Amino acid sequence: MDSQSPLGLILVGQTELWDRLSLQAYAAIRQRIDLQCKLGHLDRAQVAGYIDAHLRYAGVDHPVFADLAIDAVLHYSGGAARLINKACTHSLLYAAQNNHRIVDETIISRVIKGELA
Repeated sequence: MDSQSPLGLILVGQTELWDRLSLQAYAAIRQRIDLQCKLGHLDRAQVAGYIDAHLRYAGVDHPVFADLAIDAVLHYSGGAARLINKACTHSLLYAAQNNHRIVDETIISRVIKGELA
């Protein structure tokens, strides 16, 4: 029956999902997992590249985040992509609302203290 199954399933979750699947009760499901990917924490260069890549995907062709702002994002997020996205999105909105063309460390700090703390 497994070889004829038309269903492909993608499981996405935090490490708690894999912990749960490690239980003996879920051995049959765990044995059917063909591919496992884990996104680790990013370092400073990777955070800068990650932010730049997202901005390029959005059609931005010039720097938007100052170097010290990227450092502040790294400090806040610890390199976790989900928190990088959150800090950058909130900071871009704040910058746009206040007519700033560059997101600097002051904006990041205000956003983290005011909206993300």
